[in-house]
Amino acid sequence: MTISLKECQLMDSQDTLAGLRDLFDIPENTVYLDGNSLGVLPKATLNRVTDVVKNEWGQGLIRSWNSAGWFASPQRVGNKIAKLVGAYENELVATDSTSINLYKVLFAAIQKAKTSPYSAQHRYVLSEKSNFPTDLYIAQSLCAQFGLELKLVHWNDVQAHLNSEVAVLMLTHVNYRTGAMYDMASMTEKAHSVGALAVWDLAHSAGAVPVDLNAAQADYAVGCGYKYLNGGPGAPAFVWVNSSHANEFHQPLAGWWGHATPFQFTTQYEPAAGVSRYLCGTQAIINMSALEVGLEAFEAAQALGGMDALRKKSLALTDLFIQLVNERCTGFGLGIATPLEHSMRGSQVCLSRETGAYAIVQALIARGVIGDFRAGGASTGEPDILRFGFTPLYIGFVDVWNAVEQLKQVLETNEWQAEQFKQAHAVT
Repeated sequence: MTISLKECQLMDSQDTLAGLRDLFDIPENTVYLDGNSLGVLPKATLNRVTDVVKNEWGQGLIRSWNSAGWFASPQRVGNKIAKLVGAYENELVATDSTSINLYKVLFAAIQKAKTSPYSAQHRYVLSEKSNFPTDLYIAQSLCAQFGLELKLVHWNDVQAHLNSEVAVLMLTHVNYRTGAMYDMASMTEKAHSVGALAVWDLAHSAGAVPVDLNAAQADYAVGCGYKYLNGGPGAPAFVWVNSSHANEFHQPLAGWWGHATPFQFTTQYEPAAGVSRYLCGTQAIINMSALEVGLEAFEAAQALGGMDALRKKSLALTDLFIQLVNERCTGFGLGIATPLEHSMRGSQVCLSRETGAYAIVQALIARGVIGDFRAGGASTGEPDILRFGFTPLYIGFVDVWNAVEQLKQVLETNEWQAEQFKQAHAVT
């Protein structure tokens, strides 16, 4: 029996997290299911950024590096992110972009692997074919630099290819195309058992699913500030290094902010202690302030059960979406690309379709249901994807019902076949 709109309204009325939605500025008549690509605007961000620009910059000027705490912002904001990913105090810094941070930690991981008892056997950095492309590009560059090969396998086959020839296992915890989630602890343990180090990309995990880097004994991790953390477009990313590795090796982008005493202005580089050495140049303070506001929603959520409560709601939202699509959108060539098992699913649901996926997404966007499209094809051997992210901070159960209702109408009327929806945009 199909779930009704009234039942979804009841679910929203019983949702203890529903009030968190009021912290965000969501456009009217919009069902925003793309927070896994760009989170929505927290209402407090505008005033905070205005204060930074008008008062801290405008009036405090250079004094604000001290008086407004600008200089310590990578560590301060990093410690707030740390609470969401199982990092200890002062183990994580907010800085740079995910791609730049991945370059730093993968370089450090390969350097460390060279000192391993297995180093003579090491030939590969191992990853999956459908990993996010920037991760693969960074790995290709570093493999060429260090004389290694980048070995790419299907995500189901990664564990079978872990052996003593692997120097570094580089995985995204939640796959950007499908929402499939690895067991981080299990994969890290397997990597360590064959002498490999584990590097994790948390771009689709941080703020969406519970993560415990230290419990998993991961080695390195990076992540994004503008998706589930709602830091705004181009928000600083973050980098974490296991404390057992943090003081080993210089990361390759040795800049003055990562120096032990930057205002001594010495000509020789001396790395700061711990993860602060993974800083490089001057920080983007206005963007950092916006990210800090985005993290305040998680502080509010802490009183309501924190990440465990958010995860429970996320699974309920994605379960509902899957159920409604199966009940109301059959016969239109849609498949469920996201794992049904809770332990293997992130906070998104991806629908597969052999043709027309892009146009269907565009037709939905025109109706106010915003998801996005991810191409399949020869590079992945997989069909195209209609991708929908469910951010439990601000998505409700009625949103899910409305999204599927609009999808049903787009499919039933063939509205998506209009030429206007087939015109490719630069960003999909």
